Amino acid sequence: MNWIELKALNSLYINGETKLNDTLDKSGEINYLINSLRKLEKSYNKLSTLEGFTETYEKDYLKTYKSYEIFLSENQLLKPQLRFEENDIKILMNIQAWKKEGTLEELRNQIIASDESLRGVSLMFFKNEKYLDNKASLVNALKQILEVEHFANEKDQQYIYKLECYKPKTIILCENLDFLTKPNKPRQHGIELWYAGGKNINKLDFADTRGLPIYYSCDWDYDGLFIIYPLVKEKIPTIQLLTPNGEPRGIEETEHSSKWAIKDRNIDSLLTFTQLNVLKGLIKNNQWIIEESNNLIDMLKI
Repeated sequence: MNWIELKALNSLYINGETKLNDTLDKSGEINYLINSLRKLEKSYNKLSTLEGFTETYEKDYLKTYKSYEIFLSENQLLKPQLRFEENDIKILMNIQAWKKEGTLEELRNQIIASDESLRGVSLMFFKNEKYLDNKASLVNALKQILEVEHFANEKDQQYIYKLECYKPKTIILCENLDFLTKPNKPRQHGIELWYAGGKNINKLDFADTRGLPIYYSCDWDYDGLFIIYPLVKEKIPTIQLLTPNGEPRGIEETEHSSKWAIKDRNIDSLLTFTQLNVLKGLIKNNQWIIEESNNLIDMLKI
């Protein structure tokens, strides 16, 4: 859902009806409430509530909507033309939470020092390097929350983000940024975390592991295993893949875009027997394991 849909549902909760527009007419969520749950009805120019909508809204939507509204209002983002997707709002809220916790400052300083590109920042936080293209309002909101004046225009920056620690014992290269925003446990266990930007791994040509053992942590999906990991392995032959311990999730259920397609690729030689069994189970059940659902410390013990 986007903010227009979220605001319309709240308006229905308060007023019992709201004006129909093209966005609402095509909304999957609203049509689900109309056709499957029978909590709304649609006429040619408006939406109206039916019996049970109030209870459904209070149970499934109200608390979340209020948290979004407070966040947007406090950050002067609550404007009539706002069209942020719900996931955009969640990501901005997470970034602000990291900033308040103090876990973002080190990364923010590295972003500024490296003069990171817009696409690099897009890949960091939205997991898609082109996601922020032509989204000026979202880019401005991100700059505001990160307290960064600008992002560079270059498409690829040659900079590895590092969460360093005293007396490191091992290095873990992460596909995604999430673990680098949670520094306490890695540092307690002497783990240095690296983030190079998903598929943008050319910068690893210059990486110095200083003789430390290095591991790779990734999403266990087609992109993470069949595309990115083999490329990383070419750059750093000594790197070892960590076996996930997170809960598998359905690819269709989570609307995940990286789907299994293995006919032209073979990575059996890069995986252990245990890892091959995990992979076979995921493919059979059409599931994946998101990187940040894993326990990083326990993965090192396997």
